[in-house]
Amino acid sequence: MQLFYNPDVLERADSISFDKDESRHIVKVLRKSVGDTLYITNGKGCLFTCELITVEQKHCTAKIINKTEKPKPNYSLHLAVAPTKMNDRFEWFLEKATEIGIDTITPLLCDHSERKVIKAERFEKIIQSAMKQSLQFYLPELKPLTPFNAFIKEDFTGQKFIAHCEETDRKSLKSQIKPNQSITILIGPEGDFSVKEIETALQHQFIPITLGQTRLRTETAAVVACHTAALINE
Repeated sequence: MQLFYNPDVLERADSISFDKDESRHIVKVLRKSVGDTLYITNGKGCLFTCELITVEQKHCTAKIINKTEKPKPNYSLHLAVAPTKMNDRFEWFLEKATEIGIDTITPLLCDHSERKVIKAERFEKIIQSAMKQSLQFYLPELKPLTPFNAFIKEDFTGQKFIAHCEETDRKSLKSQIKPNQSITILIGPEGDFSVKEIETALQHQFIPITLGQTRLRTETAAVVACHTAALINE
């Protein structure tokens, strides 16, 4: 299945128009013709089965012949992750987390952060591409870059965890996650969270956790956390 993403498709719509870039992709790359079937999601859980009725390089249109509502997963996952110094490593995390399944991603600005600026538009495109490739029907929400001290004061529901490398009492994430709940996990920068940040998180009832026996890179830790939550909720 080749999945397209169009956030503007209304649930009651009877047709869909494609912009110049998508139309060119349909004609030149996929070599679709009038009467061929396309599958489109609006990123909100809807799968539209469509039939092409106009096929031109600059403008394609399709008639919606069926709409299916896809159920949401039985849990929700919010990862707050400090962007890595190398952009490609964080982009790799975004791609893999979307493929595995995630609801919300917040880039986190921490005391030890080496990257203090992000390319939100590029990140959005990576998430959209990963959603389509992995045949997901809910687009993860990418939040703005948020300072740690502002993020920690937000109102969270469900379970709350902070992964860090300090030699203190920490629990294994897989032993702490409960299925069918909302989960928020904090993942720090290459230099880890500061002692002050860890103390602040604990004061806000975040549970300190470890992700295994070895020390993981930021992006690896985030993917491991994402996958652990998915496995517990299978």
